[in-house]
Amino acid sequence: MSEHRHETHPAIVKRLNRAGGHLRSIVEMIENERPCAEIAQQLHAVEKAIASAKKTLINDHISHCLTHSDEPDGIVTAVEAFRNISKYL
Repeated sequence: MSEHRHETHPAIVKRLNRAGGHLRSIVEMIENERPCAEIAQQLHAVEKAIASAKKTLINDHISHCLTHSDEPDGIVTAVEAFRNISKYL
């Protein structure tokens, strides 16, 4: 289970890059003294994008670990990996 590149990684990177750009525009909104409600709305959108990226990453990781659980010591490794990542759920 040394492979850490999953099928969803490119989409997650794309989503996080978009969120990063969005964050930079929020900083500009603050600097330009835009209304707080508008800023809060945009911050909420970034939070949702990041939460979605995290959920996708964790679900993909769990699926990947369970797929490899038939390898020698696979179940023990899968359970350990699940325990390690479950603290971020």
